[in-house]
Amino acid sequence: MSTLFVRTLRDDPSDAEVDSHKLLVRAGYIRRTAPGIYTWLPLGLLVLRRLEAIVREEMNAEGAQEVLFPALLPREPYEKTGRWEEYGPNLFRLKDRKEADYLLAPTHEEVFTLLVKDMYSSYKDLPVTLYQIQTKYRDEARPRAGVIRAREFVMKDAYSFDLTDEGLDRSYMAMRRAYENIFRRVGLPYVICSAVSGAMGGSRSEEFLFPCAIGEDTFVQSAGGYAANTEAVTTLPAAPVDFSAVPLPEVVDTPDAPTIDSLVDVFNSVRPANDRPWNAADTLKNVVVTATHPDGTRELLIIGVPGDREVDMKRVEAALSPAQVEMATPEELAEYPELVPGYIGPQVIGPQSPRRKDLPEGERMPLRYLLDPHVVRGSAWITGANKKNQHVFHLVYGRDFEADGTIEAVEVRSGDEAPDGSGPLSISRGIEIGHIFQLGRKYAKALGLTVLDNNGKATVVTMGSYGIGVSRLLAALAEHNHDDAGLIWPRAVAPATVQILTTGKDDAVFDTAERLAAGLEEAGIDVLLDDRRKVSAGVKFADFELIGVPYAVVVGRGLKRGVVEIRNRREGTSVEVPVDNALAEVSRTVDN
Repeated sequence: MSTLFVRTLRDDPSDAEVDSHKLLVRAGYIRRTAPGIYTWLPLGLLVLRRLEAIVREEMNAEGAQEVLFPALLPREPYEKTGRWEEYGPNLFRLKDRKEADYLLAPTHEEVFTLLVKDMYSSYKDLPVTLYQIQTKYRDEARPRAGVIRAREFVMKDAYSFDLTDEGLDRSYMAMRRAYENIFRRVGLPYVICSAVSGAMGGSRSEEFLFPCAIGEDTFVQSAGGYAANTEAVTTLPAAPVDFSAVPLPEVVDTPDAPTIDSLVDVFNSVRPANDRPWNAADTLKNVVVTATHPDGTRELLIIGVPGDREVDMKRVEAALSPAQVEMATPEELAEYPELVPGYIGPQVIGPQSPRRKDLPEGERMPLRYLLDPHVVRGSAWITGANKKNQHVFHLVYGRDFEADGTIEAVEVRSGDEAPDGSGPLSISRGIEIGHIFQLGRKYAKALGLTVLDNNGKATVVTMGSYGIGVSRLLAALAEHNHDDAGLIWPRAVAPATVQILTTGKDDAVFDTAERLAAGLEEAGIDVLLDDRRKVSAGVKFADFELIGVPYAVVVGRGLKRGVVEIRNRREGTSVEVPVDNALAEVSRTVDN
């Protein structure tokens, strides 16, 4: 510790909001360089490298082979797959001195694919799984929580290449096993959730989430075993409703009722129902959003949802990927005078839109109307009449209006039924620590990766993609392993297994500590020796608790009685042992 490049802090950094960020900075593991960009200090790098070693061991055990690509890549491969545009503002783009376009890679599907294309040409070469552990770059709009959501981060990304879909299934399950082994070895709880593929493309997709209150991902579980990211939850299809007894639509004056709550109050006053009061679930809310497509074009969309449900913009964006989605602005609404804010009804949008008449062939349909599946065919609604202070009721989906399609748009609620029928859903938050995809043939087709099959026929290779955010995993471990005093690392990733604390001024204390350190290292136990002579015992104990080494050996006043103290950081226990037995006792303790 007298020469280690570290400076511990007693106060939380002003820009830190979550415990892992606060403690990693205070304990001297990372330092902020710029928003979302961090320097790894010696202690932090030790933990990061231990995590990388575990990842390598488990990847290698499943037959994967390590390569290393540059982070700086040319534009052309990403243009061929469409991702030069699809990634939008999250991509770091730059030009070299010859004005050629480059990017700092957020992920490496394209160059992995081209590498295999360059070297392999026969089905006999497959299957193969390649991986790398490397720095990635994404221009996050709102980097947060230290290295949990950073603009520069360390990631393990792997790609499998198979001739058949059955081969892809085997490769996928091998990587799934590797991930489970990695997270078990580091002692981090996880849930495997069905997920959406997003800009990655492909079919099957699963996230490994660490359940954590500060996580950005929301996921659901059922008692019957269903688990999914909320963006991937689908709604159980409902049978059409018989509307034969529903009266024809009727327009009602509804002064000062631009919100759902005020609308319900008005209808219960002027058009009370016979059997029960009207409520928000009887209303059809039409929300206007703008989808910005990868080519830069902006499209106004209207989404119809039951009035008692809020629109979940993450679910909408997942459904419309790779487009980016935001609420439409007043200026955009003003271009469509038929859309009266607060009173929008489906009579003038979607297939019913007057703008659809005489539309030139191939032109994008204006005012597309998409319905959430909770809006069931045959159901009757109270909704806008497209005139200020007027609504219509008894408006039936399938009789009085149609939609251009469906979209999973509303928030998922606790108690909703799981789509597989396994019971009601509960909702939790989590940090994504791994994601695996079955990419299929998207990238292989775009980049011309084929091999000759056993009949000599050119066959497009099928691919899988498997990512672990290694630096994010470190932060998740810090979030899971700490108390009020500081970090408490699992032994598998700790910067050292034992920290030896010298508490006293006698040379005998420091000489004994040096001998213990040498003996433990000879026994294969990593040691951090606090040999600082002008630092108080209180500061040394505080640093030990903050840094989070699992065990401590305290060499101090007990030495006069021939004993040293062994402390267990996680359990908060301590025991005195004879100094002559200290090496054996520490070895036994840390191996239990």
